[in-house]
Amino acid sequence: MKNFLLFTVITFISFLNGQAQNPEISGDPFAHTYSIVARDAKTGEMAVGVQSHWFSVGPLVAWGKSGVGVVATQSFVNPAFGPEGLKLLNKAYTPEEALESLINNDEARDYRQLAILNKFGQNAAYTGKNCVAEASHITGENFAVQANMMLNNKVVPEMAKAFTENMNLPLAERVLRVLKAAQKAGGDIRGKQSAALIVVGPDKVEEVWKDKKIDLRVDDHENPIEELDRLLRTARAYQFMNRGDLAMETGNVEEALKQYSTAENMFPNNLEMRFWKAVALANSDRLEEAKQIFQRIFDKDKNWKIMLKRLPKAGLINLSKGELEMLTE
Repeated sequence: MKNFLLFTVITFISFLNGQAQNPEISGDPFAHTYSIVARDAKTGEMAVGVQSHWFSVGPLVAWGKSGVGVVATQSFVNPAFGPEGLKLLNKAYTPEEALESLINNDEARDYRQLAILNKFGQNAAYTGKNCVAEASHITGENFAVQANMMLNNKVVPEMAKAFTENMNLPLAERVLRVLKAAQKAGGDIRGKQSAALIVVGPDKVEEVWKDKKIDLRVDDHENPIEELDRLLRTARAYQFMNRGDLAMETGNVEEALKQYSTAENMFPNNLEMRFWKAVALANSDRLEEAKQIFQRIFDKDKNWKIMLKRLPKAGLINLSKGELEMLTE
C-alpha cells in the first residue's frame, strides 16, 4: 500500500511538473482556484472575489478598474490577461470580444481560465480543456463564476446559486456569500490558503487612489474566507470612521459623533474608534461623557493620553488648558 501511495504521489507531481515545463506555460504561476466577477445592478459597482490553496492569490487573479470592468484570470495564470483585458474593455470591446482576443493569441489557452465583465454587466468566461478537474464556469445576468481543481462538480453551480439568492446584500457581502458557498460545497481539493476581494465603482475616476472602493487580501491563513469576512466588516466600520474624520474637518461635530458612534457600535473594543467618539463628545461640550470614555481608554493604553494632549495644537479638539487637564487627570 505504501509503495502504491508513493507511486501515486510521484505520478501526480510529475503531471504538474510536466505541465509547468510545457514551453507554452513555462514560468506561469499556478492559481487553481474559484472566483467570481460580478456587478451590482443597482449601484453599478463591480467586484472580483477569489479563494485558492496558493499563497497570495489576489494580485494574480483579481483585476478591476472603475467605470471599465473587472477580470479574473486563473488556472495556469497569464497575468497579462488582467491589465490587457481592462485595456480592451476601455476601448469598447465587449467582454466576449476581449476574451476571444486574449485567448486566441495565447498558445497556452488550453490551460487557462478567464472571466471578464464590463460596466454594463455583460460578461464572458472561458475554461481551457486542460484545466484540472473539476473545472467549469457559469455565466449569468451580471456575473460569471468559475473554478478549477475543485473537490467536486457542485462548487460552480452553488456559487451561481448563492449570487442569485442574495440580491438584497451589498455587492461585497454578496460576493463573500458566493465564496462561502463554494467552500461549503467542497472548494479547492487541496484546501484553503489565501483569498481576495476588490470592488470598483461604476464611473471612471481621475485619481488612482479612488479607483478601488474595497481592496482586501488574505495572503496566508488557515481560514482565508472567514478572515476576509472579518476584514470586510472592519473595512465597513472604518468607512464610518472616515466619514467622521471628514465631518470633523468641516467642523460638523454632531455628524462626526454620529459616524464615530456607528463605527464603535460595530467594533466596541476598538480603542481608536472609542477615542475619536470621545473627541467628538468633547468638541460638543459633553466633557463628562468624554472623560468617562477617555479614562477607560487610558486604563488600557496610556499612549492615548499623550495623543489627546497633542490634538489641540493640531486643531482637532477645542478645549481650554483646564478642560484638557480635567480630561487627562
